[in-house]
Amino acid sequence: MPIRLLIVDDHPVVRVGMRGMFSGDPRFEIAGEAEDGRAAVTLAAELKPDVILMDLRMPVLDGVSALQAIRAAQPEIRVLILTTYDSDQDIRRALDAGAVGYLLKDTPREELYRAVLLAAEGRAVLGMTVSSRLFAGDVLSEREIAVLAFAAQGETNAGIGKRLHISEATVKTHLKHIYAKLGVTDRAAAVAVALKRRIISN
Repeated sequence: MPIRLLIVDDHPVVRVGMRGMFSGDPRFEIAGEAEDGRAAVTLAAELKPDVILMDLRMPVLDGVSALQAIRAAQPEIRVLILTTYDSDQDIRRALDAGAVGYLLKDTPREELYRAVLLAAEGRAVLGMTVSSRLFAGDVLSEREIAVLAFAAQGETNAGIGKRLHISEATVKTHLKHIYAKLGVTDRAAAVAVALKRRIISN
């Protein structure tokens, strides 16, 4: 059974191009198109596509707001952001809102096909350019990941220190570095972000 797609972009030429690209492959079926976020929310409810390819910046309702509304109403629908914007803030906002992936519009055809196939399975997808931007300078070390994993299990700083055979002060230092790298200010937020980005697992 082909993967049913909803294409969401405010530029008609982009929608035509995407329709042409995916219509030519039997693995995919175009369920519909929307030209803004509000139309995307309505069509997602009506058409129940498997995957939505959505731009970020659109009139009426932007991509992240539409994504949040769709995820709240139909959490089973996978949303892939396909945009020209690659700022860290845009990427993080989209992923934190529940996007299963983030790709740029210059993504090669085969990589885009692969991304949609993975997204349909619920697997996270980041384009190469996006990955390098997102994780440049913010990759956690093995020890930091270990500290965060124990924090996620509810261990105190002292408990983490005993488990890893390091001092409580060292644990606090690791946590400060983790917060800085993940762009958060406390332990709960760090655990939440790390789980969402699959740096650690439940």
